[in-house]
Amino acid sequence: MTGFALDPAAEGWQDQIVAHLRGLILSGALRPGSAVPSTRTLARDLGVARQTVVLAYARLAAEGYLDGRPGSATRVSEVIPEDLPNREEDQPTTVDRVQPSTAIRLSARGAATAALAATAARPGATILAPGIPALDAFPSRLWERLSAEVWRGRPAGLLGYAEPGGHRPLREAIVGYLGAMRGVACAAEQVIVTSGSQQAIALAAHLLADAGDAAWVEDPAYIAGRHALVSAGLRAVPVPVDAEGLEVERGAALEPRAQIALVTPSHQYPAGAVMSLRCRLALLAWAERAGAWVIEDDYDGEFRYVGRPLQPLAALSERSQRVIYVGTFSKVLAPGLRLGYLVLPPGLVGAFTAARALADRQPPGPEQAVLAEFIARGHLARHVRAMRTLYRTRRDALTDAVTLHAGGLLDVAVPTCGLHAVGYLRDRARSDTEIYDRVLRHGVQTPPLSAYYATREALRPGLLLGFASTPEDRIADAVRTLAALLQR
Repeated sequence: MTGFALDPAAEGWQDQIVAHLRGLILSGALRPGSAVPSTRTLARDLGVARQTVVLAYARLAAEGYLDGRPGSATRVSEVIPEDLPNREEDQPTTVDRVQPSTAIRLSARGAATAALAATAARPGATILAPGIPALDAFPSRLWERLSAEVWRGRPAGLLGYAEPGGHRPLREAIVGYLGAMRGVACAAEQVIVTSGSQQAIALAAHLLADAGDAAWVEDPAYIAGRHALVSAGLRAVPVPVDAEGLEVERGAALEPRAQIALVTPSHQYPAGAVMSLRCRLALLAWAERAGAWVIEDDYDGEFRYVGRPLQPLAALSERSQRVIYVGTFSKVLAPGLRLGYLVLPPGLVGAFTAARALADRQPPGPEQAVLAEFIARGHLARHVRAMRTLYRTRRDALTDAVTLHAGGLLDVAVPTCGLHAVGYLRDRARSDTEIYDRVLRHGVQTPPLSAYYATREALRPGLLLGFASTPEDRIADAVRTLAALLQR
């Protein structure tokens, strides 16, 4: 490792470490069985966080280059991947010698799925990251106390096989919460608990349309939602979004026979528009005429800072029989809980319950029980109200910092809802992707707006600026860093 130094202007630090070590191993500079520096030592020598080196070593171990065992040094593998085809001792010696396959073949659907990105953001930095709630404000002690209560009850029933639709008390608590906070009237039988909104959208895609069918997706769009439709074999049809939300008339002109429309009407992701009542009624009318389904992703509808939160499409009760409502606890509590839910028209409950059972049998029981108590005792409603106040403060800190430090570089409108703002680049010739790559190396996560578009029509470059996950006292420094890099 002598003489190795990270290049701050090149690719990510973890990638540089992996590439350098792999090169040393393949060139023979690091022989099989030889020890590599400890993660702590290498991190200190390179001036990076130890976790960066830990992740780099883990990648090399997964690729077969390193062999790490608890309590001993990490060493170069005795047999590295490039040696495998040429080692005679590893080959069968009988007449039954089998010619090894030279490539792994995926199905057409598997190859298409593997090529899809789940998000425009990358792991690591959380400063200004969009779509992440205030994890520093998670009610940890209360959650710990409720967890202890659940476990003190020796909940054997929660540890075995249970209803695939979800823990009954949790479904009932969700019904009460939706009625009070979102104006959605439903019964517990209509609620199915999922592992987040992504699984909910994937279930709907598989059950409500056939491979090759068309599905409207907003353009720009929530990437993971759009790709859930594509991985199910559907043909995603990008429909432009304007200040009123999805352009329904344009969608009908582009693909009148679509079977699904995936929308975020309460707060369009990522552009931020709120779907007008005119567009909402037009979308529901189209679904009725076409016999299509509207998947409503209400991912952060609780967080509105001007007036009362708008009712979702599913709350238009007389018109909601074509609406599949998707909710999640990732934005109101924490994405690590991996809990979301579907609210279904009664006629779809049986099919979705069966598909939910086949997906991963059931949601985790103990976590559902804790969340059920958290909601039923009113803690979730209080937490949401407290977060509205906190996020409004952090939103104002962000927009003030942009005005002060980056006013000549970014145009940012004060968002009326949600967890992020969009900073449009004043210089429309700049590449928001290149800027994102540069900013990320300085620990700031501002994904490029262009990554969310399926088309490039009338695109203005910009960056997504999250404010919910960043403490107020760190926002100004992050914006100053962003402004300095924008000026280069």
